[in-house]
Amino acid sequence: MSASTSETLTAHLLEIRKRLIRMLVILAAVCMGTIFFANELYAFFSAPLLNALPSGSQMIATEVASPFLTPFKLAVVAAVCIAIPYVLAECWGFLAPGLYHHEKKLLLPVLFISTCLFYGGMAFAYLAVFPVMFGFLSQAGPESVTYAPDISQFFNTVVKLLFAFGFAFQIPVITFVLSYLGTITPEGMARKRPYIFVSCFVAGMLLTPPDPLSQVLMALPMWLLFESGLLFSKLLPKRHISELSQ
Repeated sequence: MSASTSETLTAHLLEIRKRLIRMLVILAAVCMGTIFFANELYAFFSAPLLNALPSGSQMIATEVASPFLTPFKLAVVAAVCIAIPYVLAECWGFLAPGLYHHEKKLLLPVLFISTCLFYGGMAFAYLAVFPVMFGFLSQAGPESVTYAPDISQFFNTVVKLLFAFGFAFQIPVITFVLSYLGTITPEGMARKRPYIFVSCFVAGMLLTPPDPLSQVLMALPMWLLFESGLLFSKLLPKRHISELSQ
């Protein structure tokens, strides 16, 4: 390794360390704020379940520390979600100097739209999926069984679904980018439509609780998001990667 290459690598590593430190500082600052409202955040996210519980029922805590740890963990997750735009901005600042002009034109809008879709997926899960899913689950059991979910299990389910829907809503961006770069054509994606349709329902089955409503509520939006990404991809002029790199 030449001296110039070694110096360049060292400079990159120092730049990464500097940006990581800044991201951790911002994340810690946001986390301090969300922890202060940990109980309020827990009340907000548990509202769809509490509204669906039968009259006189409530959640339970089967572990000694879960009444404290569950709101605390939820506050940390909320801080991570809030800090995502800054984290992406730091990633953009590190990557931008090494990108071609056409890559810069693509990456910044993609980061912005991807962030908006991530939040949109979480909002869809909270507003549309949680009320239906918890309403179904609270009514599906035998009358002789008291439905009283454990707060730790509730936290695990909610966080998994929030992130699952946030990432699922990235499908239009992925579809568009692959088409833009020429990795796959809109026609090629259209021919794979039946396989993607089945894959959406498989993903819904694996990522949601074992009730059909929540599975459908994840699979159908994924399918529609794929179709929207395919539609926007068809509006692009046909390009090759070699042409984009000029």
